[in-house]
Amino acid sequence: MENTFYIYGGKAFIDGEASLNRPLIKVSQGKIDTVAENALPPEGATVYELRDDDVILPGFIDIHIHGANGADTMDGTNEALSTIARFLPREGVTSFLATTITSGTEETSHALKTAGQYKSESGAELLGIHLEGPFISPEQAGAQPSTHIVPPDLQLFKEWQKISGDNIRIVTFAPEQKNGQELMKHFYATGVLGSVGHSDATYTDMQEAESNGLSHGTHLFNRMRPLHHREPGVVGSVYLSERIKAELILDEIHVSPEVAHLSYQVLGSDRLILISDAIRGKGLPEGEYDLGGQKVTIQNREARLEDGSLAGSVLQMDQAVRNALKFRNISWSDIVKITSLNAAKSLQIDHRKGRITEGYDADLVILSHDGYVEKTFCRGEHQ
Repeated sequence: MENTFYIYGGKAFIDGEASLNRPLIKVSQGKIDTVAENALPPEGATVYELRDDDVILPGFIDIHIHGANGADTMDGTNEALSTIARFLPREGVTSFLATTITSGTEETSHALKTAGQYKSESGAELLGIHLEGPFISPEQAGAQPSTHIVPPDLQLFKEWQKISGDNIRIVTFAPEQKNGQELMKHFYATGVLGSVGHSDATYTDMQEAESNGLSHGTHLFNRMRPLHHREPGVVGSVYLSERIKAELILDEIHVSPEVAHLSYQVLGSDRLILISDAIRGKGLPEGEYDLGGQKVTIQNREARLEDGSLAGSVLQMDQAVRNALKFRNISWSDIVKITSLNAAKSLQIDHRKGRITEGYDADLVILSHDGYVEKTFCRGEHQ
């Protein structure tokens, strides 16, 4: 890794609000050293010079991804996590949460231990773990193996959090299940982000969960009680909330472009977080793959179980950005929020990630004006 270099030119969108034309960004020792406008790089320096219409954004943060390029979090190996981490920068992702799937207790424990001890050496940085299941609703299992679903269990979660080295950052759970609200209170008290998902919660359940600290929703619309004109369900409750941020799989398959656009209009750029929910088949040819011991067929950009249910995605985050750019009245500053800053805030790491600011990690993605990745830097390392 070069200790010091400069990025010069293009247009930088630095914090979800401000932007700079033809900035000079100095990177040193993996951090952003200075960000200046109307300045030139010193002679003899290493410089990445950009076109005028190039776009510089904080690196994307994918808080919900199971796997990529043949690897999955549940493989429970450092090699699998390294494979995912090395693959992600090509789509602009500079950090991520390793996401589990509902599985047996021993298998989950092993995956949590491995991910909790993993240290990112190159590629995207592993920020922690997203525990998806097993504390979910059997009625909303989707691609989560129903045989391993269990009621919310505070003691089991405490054991898993210890095994992970306190690295579980998000838990997808169903608050309406027995002891679900007790679990939500524990999440809030210990700084874990409880996320409603795979849930059949009613509006009343959601109000109670929000009063207990709920502030996140897992892949909006997918496997949750839908909006009904006499029962808002999970979707309507998220819409009506002022605090809940919601993940969205913006592949135009999980949620139609029109409903995705509607959700953006309702939630705005402050409460939407783009995710991939990708599985091991991402980046590989169409065919058959495994997800939680289930056969998944990938065809026409869709990943489905044998019964036809969607089973994660093969979405790359830069494609999600290009899909988002179709929304009416969306700006590149809005893109910063929904791909990076909102996730950083939810994970309470926005003091070092999610902005192009002095002292922050040098996590940067350079895009063409139409949203294609040209260069990615992970903590100052050009990928």
